[in-house]
Amino acid sequence: MRSKLPTFRFVAYAALIAVVVAASGCSWFRKGKDVYAQSPESRPLEVPPDLDLPSTEGAMKMPPAEGSQSVTRSSMPAPAPSTNSTTGFTVPGERDAVFAKVGEALAATTGLTIASKAQILGTYDVDYEGSKFLVRVTKVDAGVYVSAVDPRGLPASGEAPTKLIAALKAAVQ
Repeated sequence: MRSKLPTFRFVAYAALIAVVVAASGCSWFRKGKDVYAQSPESRPLEVPPDLDLPSTEGAMKMPPAEGSQSVTRSSMPAPAPSTNSTTGFTVPGERDAVFAKVGEALAATTGLTIASKAQILGTYDVDYEGSKFLVRVTKVDAGVYVSAVDPRGLPASGEAPTKLIAALKAAVQ
C-alpha cells in the first residue's frame, strides 16, 4: 500500500495544478488588450487611414493674376470721393509719395498724436483733439484720395476730423 501513496499524491498535485490553470482562464495565451474591455463610449476612435488627413489637393494652387497690385496695398476702391466732402479730398500723384507727405503734415500738426501707421494699408491711426480716427490714403482713378475714417471704415464725423482734413488738404496740395 505504500507504493500507491506517492502516485496518489502525484495525481492529486497534478489535478490541483490543472484546476488552477483552468480557473485562471489560460491568461498566458491572451494578448492583454484592455481596449475592448472598456465601454464603447470610452474606446479610442479608429479612423481609416485615408480619412485621417484633410485633402491637400489644390492647396498650393495660385489664383490667376488679374492685376499687379495686391489688395493689402490699399488699391481697393475707396468710397466715391465727392468734391464737397469735409472728410476727404483727392490729390494727383502716386500713393506712396502722398502717404509720405501726409505723414510729414501730420507730424507737424500741433496737438496730434500718431498712434501707429501702416504704409502697406495706407493708414495713420491718430488722436486729435480728443477724437481717435484713421487717416487713410487710397489710390483712385483720379489720383490719391485722403480721408478721415472711423474704426469701422465709415467717414469720420465731428469737428476734429473735419479740421484735420482741411489742414492736410492745405499742406499736401
